[in-house]
Amino acid sequence: MSAAQNRTPAGISLPQTEINWDRLDKTKFFVVGAGLFSGVSALLYPVSVLKTRMQVARADAVHTTALSIFKHVLRSEGIPGLYRGFGLIITGTIPSRMVFLTTLETTKAATLKLTEKLDVPETSAAAIANGLAGLVSSMASQTVFVPLDVVSQRLMVQGTPGATKYDGSIDAIRKILRADGIRGLYRGFGMSVLTYSPSSAVWWAAYGSSQRLIWRHLGYGTGKEKQPPSQAEVVLVQACGGIVAGGTSALATTPMDTVKTRLQVMSSEGGGRPTIKQTVKQLLRDDGWGGFYKGVGPRFLSMSLWGTSMITTYEFLKRLSVKQEA
Repeated sequence: MSAAQNRTPAGISLPQTEINWDRLDKTKFFVVGAGLFSGVSALLYPVSVLKTRMQVARADAVHTTALSIFKHVLRSEGIPGLYRGFGLIITGTIPSRMVFLTTLETTKAATLKLTEKLDVPETSAAAIANGLAGLVSSMASQTVFVPLDVVSQRLMVQGTPGATKYDGSIDAIRKILRADGIRGLYRGFGMSVLTYSPSSAVWWAAYGSSQRLIWRHLGYGTGKEKQPPSQAEVVLVQACGGIVAGGTSALATTPMDTVKTRLQVMSSEGGGRPTIKQTVKQLLRDDGWGGFYKGVGPRFLSMSLWGTSMITTYEFLKRLSVKQEA
């Protein structure tokens, strides 16, 4: 992370966290990172399945709550039902994550250099660099991720009323291409950009801001003499920042995520490709304004857990990937 990110409000440098992009062994960073993030994804994937099923559930559906859907999936499909589409996501998100992380770090570094030239205050510089890096990196990675998201979410909702049946990922891709062509794999691309890019920007900005508030609460930046924080304190503050960032981002973007999910997995009344406008109208007819926050509980939990797990894993990965001094 950048120097601007790794100082408390008093300017105290945090130990072992100033690891810039140019100090990383890129091969080790991506290879080890693929394994670490795949493990985190495996732990949290069932929450995404529950969130997706809640978002596409009809108003008259028998199972609409997270607990009810969870019990139904286990009873009817077993543990594999909570991992539908997981193989595709794990395989496909490796290149998507490489694009995201590379863009994130390079954009952050370039923005920080620019803010230094403009003499922007340290706290503001960190917020701007984090937010812009999160926005740009998310937009870049969506070109790779959206087709995977479309297929995986089609697999996730199997077993719900009206859902198309697929015999695995390859069959789903084949049927989507046959029905809608390559455009079918990019259904909801606009909504994905509108959902994930602001979400990423909000997440990274909230992460940087919340860390500074936490450090101040712990007594740093008060003008009093204090020893630099221990490594355990640094990890704990990063984890808490991840929780705050994930929760904030989830609350801000769940309505867009609900529309995006429905756009990707549901058909319009005429049998063709539904538009964003048609999807919004149908959601309002079925569930009212509250429908835009269907699945907010699992999404809040998922993003908070993912945020905490991701940022602590990410910081650990960067420490592992530091180039050995010659």
